[in-house]
Amino acid sequence: MIWSDSGYLLSKNKFGENSIIAELFTQNHGKISGVIYGATSKKIRNYLQIGNKFHINYNSKNENRLGYLNIEIEKILTPLFFEDKRKLSCIVSSMSLVKLLTVDNQYNIKIYNLIDEFYNFLENKNWINKLIFWELDLLKLIGYDLELKAIVSEELIDNKKFYFVINNNEKKYIPNFLVEKNNDVIDFNQISAGLKLINDYLEKSILRPNNISYPRSRTEFLNLIKE
Repeated sequence: MIWSDSGYLLSKNKFGENSIIAELFTQNHGKISGVIYGATSKKIRNYLQIGNKFHINYNSKNENRLGYLNIEIEKILTPLFFEDKRKLSCIVSSMSLVKLLTVDNQYNIKIYNLIDEFYNFLENKNWINKLIFWELDLLKLIGYDLELKAIVSEELIDNKKFYFVINNNEKKYIPNFLVEKNNDVIDFNQISAGLKLINDYLEKSILRPNNISYPRSRTEFLNLIKE
């Protein structure tokens, strides 16, 4: 099997002395993995950054064996954020999430396009807010649509609207911007509450039931946001 495609690097793990096993999400073949020989050489390793976009030539003797990848850098993206540790950590965390939640060799152009969109908002001052909606879109594309407006109730307190859900006889308030899909909110307390809500949903409803370990890269990112 031989084909060419474009894709984003999701992960890399050492394989032998000078090679790696890389996972990429591609435009026409979904998430794929393969061996890159000589990947630890100085010439190649400098651009093998998680999140960068590559042109891929794939070669495998059959569908059941690990293939071999010959890649060329198509778009340098991650190094643009080397001076911003929070955004750099966000890239690694987000690519890890795509890796964990997608199926091997399953075409999904919507997820590929969503990764394209990811880099469009990182330069925005409201990038963490937009990241939350990006993650909600990703969850929806894999079959977990957290449609908050359909499950919340609302109440007025001091003429201010609040949204909440009742879970196990406990009232839990939901950040207004998530229900109203307000992409411009920059209030840190609301954004922090939004991140926590998605984090709880991700862990309790998706990762834990599917016996998937919580990604360390996401923990590191959330800790950086709190600083």
